[in-house]
Amino acid sequence: MSLSDPIADMITRIRNAVRVGHKTVNVRASRICEGVAGVLKEEGYIDDYIRIDEGTGGPKGAGLLRVYLRYGPGGEQVITELIRTSKPGKRVYSGASDLPRPMDGLGVAIVSTSRGVLSDRRCRAENVGGEVLCTVC
Repeated sequence: MSLSDPIADMITRIRNAVRVGHKTVNVRASRICEGVAGVLKEEGYIDDYIRIDEGTGGPKGAGLLRVYLRYGPGGEQVITELIRTSKPGKRVYSGASDLPRPMDGLGVAIVSTSRGVLSDRRCRAENVGGEVLCTVC
């Protein structure tokens, strides 16, 4: 089964796992999903992620990402809102000065740029724009 939007699938799986209190969640691995997981880890929304390769018979790069979710000391959710911004039917691009500031800077926008997948803060620091993949609060 091929997915037309692996990023939306990843976001939905993480959102559902956080809502029911799972410690980990498995998502399909791809370079873009690894980039999104890297930004989530860098910004403190998840504890860690690892790549699990499945056998040698599948296509190159097939496998899973195991995402270790983070919760507060009382078990409260760290990720309260995870929204897909740019979709296959409607792409959303922004320049470095026009990037969204979720919750006035308390959240993070994840952006796919020519330099890889970056947070909105790093995009502003490096003065680079790109496709706004999702926002996290």
